[in-house]
Amino acid sequence: MRNTFAVCLTLISLGAAAQQKTVNVYNWSDYVDPKVLDEFTRETGIKVVYDTYDSNETLETKLLAGKTGYDVVAPSATFLQRQIQAGIYQKLDKKALPNAKGLWPEINARLAAYDPGNQYAVNYMWFTTGIAYNVQKARQRTGEKPPDSWDAVFKPENLKRFADCGVYMLDSPEDMFTAALKYLGISPDSKKPEDIRRAAEALTRIKSSVKKFHSSEYINALANGDICFAVGWAGDAFQSRNRAREAKNGVDIAYVIPKEGALMSLDNLAVPKDAPHPEEAFRFIDFLLRPEIAARNTAVTNFANGVIASKALVDKEILDNKAIYPGEETLKRLYTITANDLTTQKIVTREWTRVKTGK
Repeated sequence: MRNTFAVCLTLISLGAAAQQKTVNVYNWSDYVDPKVLDEFTRETGIKVVYDTYDSNETLETKLLAGKTGYDVVAPSATFLQRQIQAGIYQKLDKKALPNAKGLWPEINARLAAYDPGNQYAVNYMWFTTGIAYNVQKARQRTGEKPPDSWDAVFKPENLKRFADCGVYMLDSPEDMFTAALKYLGISPDSKKPEDIRRAAEALTRIKSSVKKFHSSEYINALANGDICFAVGWAGDAFQSRNRAREAKNGVDIAYVIPKEGALMSLDNLAVPKDAPHPEEAFRFIDFLLRPEIAARNTAVTNFANGVIASKALVDKEILDNKAIYPGEETLKRLYTITANDLTTQKIVTREWTRVKTGK
């Protein structure tokens, strides 16, 4: 009798497990408060399967291959634009996103340049690409003047000063080529093959001082003192600073938006057309758009979120940090770019491979 009862309980348990709803999320690394995922599951009963990547190219390759099994992804705006045109995403179910009313109008307007009518995506985080550096090491090499210009990166003699203590750069042609174009006085949004080659040449000239191209490893490398200089994203730089402070290892990390201007990027939440659990996807996105949840994710990631209603809940140290939430004057110096067509993207990919491999 006991054995029969035990078998029944096991079957009931297995049945419940089989019926548990799931949402499969594919997002950037170090880009959410893990406790938020647990809270979503406790509140909704929906299990979150959470995978990460560290480049738009990785995400796009999977999306174009089809049948990824993912319900929510987080493409950057330029990639989103091209992917919308390729028919990868389904339109947002606006009725399932009541918290979208708290989205930031200005950020929505910028996103609409890539997603007309804001039909396919909502903004998750927005940020700049700039220079992160070890304050003590920089002072030893450049004096009291911080490396606040793209000159610090693209003049070989300037970057070489940091080579001995370690330099990382983003493994992202979108970020690195646009920075090089800006430095060269060329439109960062240029699609001309000769301009892309000039950007590649500018990066090739400094490559001997670069230890590695990677889009996430630099966070810990800076925090641990393994490197002293990186071209990276604002939120990552402050994550690195906070990790060094928690470790009490004496490493002080700073971040600067170069005075010539910098790329402003938008990472956004979208639902693939073949998402196996679209209802759960929209519930998850709406949960992330709650002002208190958005503020918590900003607290952990140090990235500005796209929910203007969350600003009153964001930690004052983060909100007052003009490298994370830039003021009006700084915003004027930030630029955005448009998606590359397939021909231009092939040139970009080829030139980026040449920069990294020397071939």
